[in-house]
Amino acid sequence: MAHRLLEGVQVLDLGHDPGARAARVFGVLGAEVVRVVPAPGDPLRGNVARAWNAGKRIVGEDALDAELARADVVFTTPEMPGVLDVEPARAPHAVWVVITPFGLTGPRSHWRASDLGIMAASGNMYATGDPDRPPVRCTEPTAYAHTGPEAAFAALTALWTRQPQRVDVSMQEVVSIANMASAARFAQSGFRGSRRGANIGRTREIWPTLDGFVSFGLRGGKARVPSLERIAALAGLPPRDWDVFNPNTASDEDLKEIEEAVGAYFAQRTMQELYELACETNLMLAPINSPREIYQSAQLESRGFFQPVGDVARFPASFVTVREGLGIGRFHTPGQPEPSAHAKAWTGVNILELGSGAAGPIAIRYFAEHGATVLRIESRSRPDFLRVYALGPDNPHGLEGAPMYDGLNVGKRNLALNLKHPEAVALVQRLVAEWADAVAENFAPRAMKGFGLDYDSLAELKPDLVMVSACLNGQTGPHKDYPGFGGQGAALSGWNCLTGWPDREPVGPFGTITDSLAPRYVAAALAAGLHHRRRTGRGCYLDVSQVETGIWSLAPWLLDYEVDGVLRVRDGNNHRDAVVHGAFACADADGIGDRWVAIAAWTDDEAARLRAITGDDIEAWTRTRSPLDAAEVLQAAGIEAVPVQDFGDVFVDPQLAHRGHFEQHRHPYMGDGYYERNGFRLSGAPSGYDRAGPTLGQDNDWVLREVLGLGDTEIHALVDAGAVE
Repeated sequence: MAHRLLEGVQVLDLGHDPGARAARVFGVLGAEVVRVVPAPGDPLRGNVARAWNAGKRIVGEDALDAELARADVVFTTPEMPGVLDVEPARAPHAVWVVITPFGLTGPRSHWRASDLGIMAASGNMYATGDPDRPPVRCTEPTAYAHTGPEAAFAALTALWTRQPQRVDVSMQEVVSIANMASAARFAQSGFRGSRRGANIGRTREIWPTLDGFVSFGLRGGKARVPSLERIAALAGLPPRDWDVFNPNTASDEDLKEIEEAVGAYFAQRTMQELYELACETNLMLAPINSPREIYQSAQLESRGFFQPVGDVARFPASFVTVREGLGIGRFHTPGQPEPSAHAKAWTGVNILELGSGAAGPIAIRYFAEHGATVLRIESRSRPDFLRVYALGPDNPHGLEGAPMYDGLNVGKRNLALNLKHPEAVALVQRLVAEWADAVAENFAPRAMKGFGLDYDSLAELKPDLVMVSACLNGQTGPHKDYPGFGGQGAALSGWNCLTGWPDREPVGPFGTITDSLAPRYVAAALAAGLHHRRRTGRGCYLDVSQVETGIWSLAPWLLDYEVDGVLRVRDGNNHRDAVVHGAFACADADGIGDRWVAIAAWTDDEAARLRAITGDDIEAWTRTRSPLDAAEVLQAAGIEAVPVQDFGDVFVDPQLAHRGHFEQHRHPYMGDGYYERNGFRLSGAPSGYDRAGPTLGQDNDWVLREVLGLGDTEIHALVDAGAVE
């Protein structure tokens, strides 16, 4: 399934997996994609090739010069084996996206790293797994999954400048930002990360059933109260006030009683029984799906997620549903001026953002970093739940003392409105009609329609509006109203099933992966929609299911089942193509402990060189050295070896420092803090944030007076009426 948003864009794919994924994203969005296969053969094999080469025109090396001459975008991964090494000077007119493990310059730019090494360097691997075992990576390449859509957004950002660009993508940096600002907060929190197995905090998140596992969080907060009340009744727990339940302050005895009752209830039922119950009652529970359950999903079937492609009957075809706008906007002017050569790429683009949590805000943070003006609509009476989660005795700033909210919304503006008030809705409608180029929202499907702010209503005011909705299951289908957060998304999409040890419960990558993976697809889809509007004058509506982006990213895994009948699950740190592949314990050289180095040898020759240094017992050798010492010795011998960094290590990582990954800004309440940039840099446009995350209503005056032109009398009336908070 290909959409027409990028019709006319010519893409050349010269890369290995992450580059090929990025090019496939462009193909789904309507670009023409050509893959040049080197003479020895495509470095992609089997179902990896089938997944990421779908829809591409495949040519040989003899066509390279002709395709370079036509290309608008070139994706390449020069550090990866088997790919063509082509200099950007051969296509000076194009956007040239170069994807490497650590970036093109810096003290570790020459280091070798596959998915294993990148996950180790990012901090994510350190915090994934069980406390009594080594840090663990997902069996499928998580770093490549993150990098593909981010590299696609990077290319779309470069194209927006209408100038040739060289785009430097660091996979380490891409994955580091999947940790929900944990590394950036290290200076204040001192939290280095920890492996908690099937738990989130003090409570269990993954539970065994009769035939598998389910994800269900015993966490507090207003959004989870209905689920806690339902499961308590089903499990036969005595009545309690779940509105005040806080697992962080509950006693050990209290938590034990709850967990034993809930665990016994789950253990007597199948995953399907529990999921059907969840869909019927809005219980915030999800099965840990394998390809078998994913292919049986009524939700995916109703949305046409699987389509026949080539010789595959059920191919994961698209990560977005697109509806093109019906009319050209009143304000569209063909031949818009060229962006300034010294401006950030998205300067001049205005985005209105509604929603809460992580997935939606992270997606639009990409635009804020690269120059767009992003205005969040928020309510004091119903604030973002990330603000509420931060409330507690150790937080003197109340709703303004929420570090995660701050980190995920850096660089944005904030307008506080009560959207239950018709005059507040009218203000949003004016902003859409007169100011916004795009609207992004991640509420549950019925919310925007209830406000009168759904796409059909807003498109009447602004026919060329580009709007993206990004909820858990999408805007249509029998399970569209099913509630959930990233934990449920990771379970439904298969990522939990693939992460952990085969003899233990699945755990899922740190940071509930769909919260950090889906935003990259949302950003790419929204950027494509803006390109489409600039080219045609027409708007569009983009419906992104967070679960579907997670599943689409695992296309090769699904095809292993659909094409070959192979059902693969988590396998620790093993890799079917490597001779050596894992995390090895190291000496405690800094007094912190729990130190590891990730090592991979991909051929018999590499394994022989490795053992010539370490001896047959690799871990006996690594235990006498720090992770960095071991890595430097092995990297010098051409062996992939990377320290498994915790969040403290990431914070002081010299390669990230070289790239300016962390920026410092002053928050009005929390003071100086660090903020993470995303994983790419443009050669011809600056990037970065101009402020910390916003406080509630911080920009009310700017919006009401300067953007909408209201006077004192009008503003006071809106405040008195409760429309402006």
